[in-house]
Amino acid sequence: MENLLNIFIKAIFVENMVFAFFLGMCSYLAVSKTLKTSFGLGIAVVFVLVITVPVNFIIENYILKKGALVWLGKGFADVDLSFLSFIVFIAVIAAIVQLVEMVIEKTSPALYNSLGIFLPLIAVNCAILGASLFMQEREYANIAEATAFGAGSGVGWLLAIVGIAAIREKLHYSNVPDPLKGLGITFIITGLMAIAFMGFMGITL
Repeated sequence: MENLLNIFIKAIFVENMVFAFFLGMCSYLAVSKTLKTSFGLGIAVVFVLVITVPVNFIIENYILKKGALVWLGKGFADVDLSFLSFIVFIAVIAAIVQLVEMVIEKTSPALYNSLGIFLPLIAVNCAILGASLFMQEREYANIAEATAFGAGSGVGWLLAIVGIAAIREKLHYSNVPDPLKGLGITFIITGLMAIAFMGFMGITL
């Protein structure tokens, strides 16, 4: 349990998808103009990551890895389908995002309209694919660890976009120099937030 908590907390603060790896920046910058929209997209990203990372873990360990198909028989012990990882991971992500899009359209049309094109674009959000690739690279021991990492990565991305959205809403009342208005000041604040998150690197559980 302690190991799962360690993976979860580390994925949120130390290995934050936005502030540590700068993944998912397109949606992070484009949708973070209002707090409500940012929170909605963040929850959708959390949901997608919580499902896709463990599903891709199962596919990786029971289908794609060299020797993963041994459960079909000894003749499959040398089969290596790892070269299909990218396309399979993306297919899983696209399927889950399509499901999320349909659910949001039915349950919250206002949020669906405010997210616009960026909701289906979760499928090509590099933070989503990045989480599955990090899971593959780190070779987590079981599905619980993979799920903890996926959930932590999603919550970390949610925390980042909600944080920048709250700050950007307050910036409307600030005297920002004209050349820095919009994306300019957003990039500067993102850099400062990334530096602040570096302070969490000393966390040990």
